[in-house]
Amino acid sequence: MVMPNDIKWVDAPPSLPPGAKAAVIEGDPKSTGLFTMRIKLPANYMIMPHSHPADEHITVIEGSFYMGLGEKFDEKKVKEIPLGGFAVMNKGTHHFAMTKKECIIQLHGMGPWGIIYVNTADDPRNKK
Repeated sequence: MVMPNDIKWVDAPPSLPPGAKAAVIEGDPKSTGLFTMRIKLPANYMIMPHSHPADEHITVIEGSFYMGLGEKFDEKKVKEIPLGGFAVMNKGTHHFAMTKKECIIQLHGMGPWGIIYVNTADDPRNKK
């Protein structure tokens, strides 16, 4: 069991834009096998269009998370996923996300977890 006070937040993986925090709850997102990870996103945060190498299950556990489908970021296409909401992004599905206020999402899936940006210029790992 993991209790809320047991969660240790650290900087999110460098594949996410700066400002996010992460906490691995179960498993290892870098390795093969099941994992559960929480991501704390600040207000007005954007994740540009990307996909994942495996299915990703997303549960909103605090605040609201906004997601849209497609290869170009378009705020008009985002849909609010409120507290308690759930989404599945299938392997290879291009999508983008944003927040308006701080939120926490829980990711669950099969590792290794990764992000493949549609436009490599949007990948924070390419920015120095």
